[in-house]
This record gives sequence, C-alpha cells and structure tokens, in this order.
Amino acid sequence: MAIPVRIYHNSRCSKSRAALALLQEQGCECEVVNYLETPPSVEELTVLLGQLGMSARELIRQGEAEYQELHLDEPTLSETALISAMAEHPRLIERPIVVVRGKAVLGRPPESVLRLL
Repeated sequence: MAIPVRIYHNSRCSKSRAALALLQEQGCECEVVNYLETPPSVEELTVLLGQLGMSARELIRQGEAEYQELHLDEPTLSETALISAMAEHPRLIERPIVVVRGKAVLGRPPESVLRLL
C-alpha cells in the first residue's frame, strides 16, 4: 500500500520538483498542494509549523520582495504577524513542505523528505 503524502509544492522550484520526484520514486501517493494557488490558512500554517518544529521566522523566505516591503525583518514582530504575512503572501513560505502521518519536514535538501518514510 502506498504511503499517503502531502507536499506543499511550487512547480517552478527545482528543490520542490526534486522532492516530489523522490517521493514518487518511493511509491508514495502524493497529494500535491500548489500553495501559491491554494495558500494555507493561518490555522493550517500554525499546524504545519508545529509538525515541522519550527518558528515562523525559520520558515519565512527572507529573499522575497514581500519580506522587505512588509518590513518582516523587524525583530519585534510576533509569531502571529509572521504567520499572517505568509498566509497572505504565500511566496514567503519556504518550500517544499512534506507531511507524512502527522509529521512534516522541509525538503531542503530534497533528500530530507526520505526521513519521513
């Protein structure tokens, strides 16, 4: 039986494509969430961060224009504010995120997704 896997995916990202290919090679049944078209909600991001064991600041992409425009480098911003910014501007979310059996990992490098299988 195939292992059910959810991947928050950006098809334009080479790391995300590589992680998806690795999962498919392992026979995983992948639910692909194109998070740029279907952004996770604040609640969903909060759950993902718990599954990842990360803070919002660790998951946010600092190189994106929105990061600078929204002044997200401000150290006094709360976890809630950062999560809200990622929900409103999904390009800020580091990718890919892979979820298996209630546990999640960031697919950077792509091979790290294999730890969940």
